[in-house]
Amino acid sequence: ALTSETIDVYYFHFTKRCLTCNAVESETINALKKYYAEEMNTGKISFTSLNLDTKEGKKTADGLKISGQTLLIVNGDTKVDLTSQGFMQARSNPEKLHAIIKTKIDELL
Repeated sequence: ALTSETIDVYYFHFTKRCLTCNAVESETINALKKYYAEEMNTGKISFTSLNLDTKEGKKTADGLKISGQTLLIVNGDTKVDLTSQGFMQARSNPEKLHAIIKTKIDELL
């Protein structure tokens, strides 16, 4: 649900995935579980992984104006793109990625 009440974290990827791509997804989930377990349980924060090679993934991506692999935090009209940070940090420094995700979500809460 795209309302300002909820924060939706999307990870868009293709069918063919590399180690870094998988790490971005798993480390994002780790960060959300670590900092926002309660919000995830109540549905205030959600995580969705979508394959851009599928109809559903493509449709959601088009709606959010996404064309490639993207890590995106959506809160109402606000979109925060963390793709480059994700790909830079997920494998080499996951703690740093967790901290970036926390900072961005805290700004929206």
